[in-house]
Amino acid sequence: DFFLNDPELQEKVPLHFLSHKELYEESVRKATVAFRKVRKLQEMGQDGVDNYSALLGGLLGTGILKQGNPLTVHYVMFLPAILGHGTPEQQAEWFGRAWNCEVIGTYAQTELGHGTFLRGLETTATYDEQTKEFVLHSPTLTAYKWWPGGLAHTANYCVVMAQLFSKGKCHGIQPFIVQLRDEETHMPLKGITIGEIGNKLGMNGVNNGFLGFDHVRIPRKNMLMKNAKLLEDGTFVKPPSQALTYGTMMFVRVVICRDMAAYLSKAVTIAVRYSAVRRQSHINPDQPEVQVIDHLTQQYKLFPAIAKSIIFKLTSDNLWEMYNQVTSELDKGDLERLPELHAVACCLKAITTADAATGVEVCRLACGGHGYMTCSNFYGTYGMVTAACTYEGENTVLLLQTARYLMKAWQQALRGQELVPTVQYLARFLSSKSRRMEWDDSIGGIIRALQTVAAGKLRLAAEHIEQRQKRGVTLEEATNQTSIELARTADAHCRAFLVQSGYEMIEKGCETVSPEVAKVLRTIYHLYAYDEALKALGDLLRFTTISESDINRLQAKLEAALAELRPNAVGIVDSFDIPDDVLGSPLGAYDGNVYERLYEEAKKSPLNQEPVNQSFHLYLKPFMKSSL
Repeated sequence: DFFLNDPELQEKVPLHFLSHKELYEESVRKATVAFRKVRKLQEMGQDGVDNYSALLGGLLGTGILKQGNPLTVHYVMFLPAILGHGTPEQQAEWFGRAWNCEVIGTYAQTELGHGTFLRGLETTATYDEQTKEFVLHSPTLTAYKWWPGGLAHTANYCVVMAQLFSKGKCHGIQPFIVQLRDEETHMPLKGITIGEIGNKLGMNGVNNGFLGFDHVRIPRKNMLMKNAKLLEDGTFVKPPSQALTYGTMMFVRVVICRDMAAYLSKAVTIAVRYSAVRRQSHINPDQPEVQVIDHLTQQYKLFPAIAKSIIFKLTSDNLWEMYNQVTSELDKGDLERLPELHAVACCLKAITTADAATGVEVCRLACGGHGYMTCSNFYGTYGMVTAACTYEGENTVLLLQTARYLMKAWQQALRGQELVPTVQYLARFLSSKSRRMEWDDSIGGIIRALQTVAAGKLRLAAEHIEQRQKRGVTLEEATNQTSIELARTADAHCRAFLVQSGYEMIEKGCETVSPEVAKVLRTIYHLYAYDEALKALGDLLRFTTISESDINRLQAKLEAALAELRPNAVGIVDSFDIPDDVLGSPLGAYDGNVYERLYEEAKKSPLNQEPVNQSFHLYLKPFMKSSL
C-alpha cells in the first residue's frame, strides 16, 4: 500500500500509448520516486534488503514499472560487482556513494560482436607504466558495449569488463570502474561515445545502451583488484581461481530464477481467474455453459504452470542457500563447491527462463482473444521473461557449460571418486547391473527414473565423443558434434534436480503448515512430477522398463491430480497475494469484473477521445468520393 497507493506511482496513461522517449522519462521519474520511498522506509526504521528486492523483483517492481526499471542494473550488478571484485579500500571509496545513489552505475560486459563468449570480448584496457593509468579502447565497431541496462542516459559510472594488457601480454577479462558522464552536467566525457540501442520486444524502460571508448584514461586504482591484481610496475598477479571473476553473474542467475517464479505466478493468476469467470461451450448439452476452467484441457494448460511457479520459487530459495554457503566458503579460500554451484546456476537459469516463457505464452493462449490485448499484460510479462532466456548467458550455451561439468563428474564417477550431492546419482547408475532401471511410479521412483535418464544420456554422450575421437576428430570437434546430446543431457540433469529439490522443499514446507494445506501442496508437487515424467516419455522408454500400462497409469494419476486441484485453483493463485495493481490486467483482477474492466481499458485509447478521426477527412472521405 505504501507504494501502490502513492498517486505519484499510479499510471495516468497506459504505457503502450506513450512514445518511446516518454516511456523512458516516465520510467526514470517513477524509479526515483520509488527509491526515495525506500529511503523513507529506512528512516521509519523499516530497513533491510527486502525493500530493495521487492522493488527490483518480478512482482512489486514490475507492477510499478511495467516496462522495466532503469536503475535495476545499478542495484543488481554494479553494487554486487564492487563488493565481489573490489578490495576493502575500493569498496570504501565506491560502495557508499553508489549505495546512496550519489553516482549511478551499470555493468558493461556484452558487446555488439560478442555476448556469452567472454574470451571473445574486444574492449581493451592497456596499462601505461609511465602514467600509472589504463587506456580503455574500442578497436572496432563490434567492440562497442551493447545492451547494459541504464547505460544509455541513466548511469554516469560503469563497471567495464575489458581485456587487460600489460608488458605486451594479454591477461584476460578484468573489471574496471569508469566514469562515463560529468557528475553535474551529465554530459558524456571526452572519448566516450554513448547512446541507446533502440526499441525492443519488451523492457523499454530499462534504457539499454551502447558504449564506445576512444583511448579513455583511468587511474590504476580503478581496476577492481579483490581477485586479480596489477602492480604499479605492470606485473599481473593471477586470482586464486578464474571463476571468481564470474561471481556477479552467478548472483544474477540466482536472482533470475526467483524472478521467473514471480512472472509465471502473475501470468497464471491472470489466466486462472479469467478461466473461472469466462464461460465457454457445454459439456452436457442439457446444462448451461461451463466455466472454461472446468474443461480438462484448460486445467492441463494452467495447473502445471501453477506447480512450476511454486517449484521454481522453492528451488530458487534452495539455490540461494547454496550460493550463500559457497560464497562464505570462497571467502575462506575454499573453492571446492564453486564448479557445482556454477553448473547448477547455469542449467537452472536456462530451464526456468525457457519454461517460464513457454508458460506465460500458454497462459495467454488459454485466455483466447482477450489474452491478445496488450492491457491483459501477457505481452509485457512475456517481454520480461523471454529477454531472460538470452541475458546473463544464452540458454543453450549455459546448458553446454553444465554439460561440460557433467562430463568431468562422469569421469570422476568412473574412477570411483566421491561426488558432490547434485551428481551423486551417477554412482548409483554405474553400480546398477542393468542398463534400464526398473520403473516405479512412486515419487521416489520418478526422481530416480529422471536421474537415470540424465545419467544414461551422459553415458551415451561420453561414448559418442570417445568414438568420434577414435575416428581422428579432435576433442573440441567431437564435443561440438555431440553438442545436441550434451545440451539435452544438461536439460535432463536440471529437470531431475528440479523434481528432487522440489520434493525436498515441499516436504520441508509441509512440516510447518496444517494437514489440509500440506495435502494441497503435495498434490501440486505430484502434478509437477507426473507432468515432467510424461513429457520425458521417450527418454523413459529408452532408459527404464516403463510399459504402456505404466504410461496409462501415470496419465490417470496426472488427470486425478488436475481434478483434485480444480476446487482449490482460484484459492491457490489468490494465495500468491498479488495486488491488482501489480498484476496490471483487467482479466485477472480480484473482483472478477473482467468485461467491465476491459471496456474501461478500451475507452482509454487516444482514438476514442474524439468521435471522428482526422484521417477520415484527409484520406478516407476523398477516397470514398473518388471513382476508382
